[in-house]
Amino acid sequence: MNTILRKSMLSVAGLAFATGVAAGPVTAHAATPTHEAKPVAVVHTDKPGVDTGKLIPHGTQGAQSRIALNDEQTANAKAIIAATKKNGLPERAAVISIATSLQESKLENLGHLGDANDHDSLGLFQQRPSSGWGTPEQITDPEYSTTAFLKGLKQVDGWQDMPLTDAAQTVQVSAYPDAYAQWEQQAADLVAQYWNS
Repeated sequence: MNTILRKSMLSVAGLAFATGVAAGPVTAHAATPTHEAKPVAVVHTDKPGVDTGKLIPHGTQGAQSRIALNDEQTANAKAIIAATKKNGLPERAAVISIATSLQESKLENLGHLGDANDHDSLGLFQQRPSSGWGTPEQITDPEYSTTAFLKGLKQVDGWQDMPLTDAAQTVQVSAYPDAYAQWEQQAADLVAQYWNS
């Protein structure tokens, strides 16, 4: 990545953090190292009406991870898609949201985890009541938590044209900012599969 682009991306993220746009959690997650790789967008879909070029417009960054989803996780992915549509945002916003949730909670609507909890982080996006995301009841409601995430995303100038990990990080302010990128392919596959269902 050239120096000018890197400085621009860091400036956007720093400005968003400094101005309070990114009042989300600073979370500690098991970091999965990302590797430099050529961007490749391969979206598996047989659903008509999904413009796969809009799902991963810049190609994926680094090595991709994938997990098998149970019924609850699939329902949560569908809830994120429904909330994205309800908020009038395009498929790309759903891809960013699902990838963020895959990193933060593996698409599980997490309650308080006791000693394993990172501060007071809850829900699909590990949002924190103490950081102004909402009450514990609100944060653990998939529609509410997705809408809160999307509200933050809409405040990021140019989010549509950013690499996924930069857009997600600007909202979430994670201790592992590059970790979101590894979930882009699975998130795009889920959106392609369920956007029109």
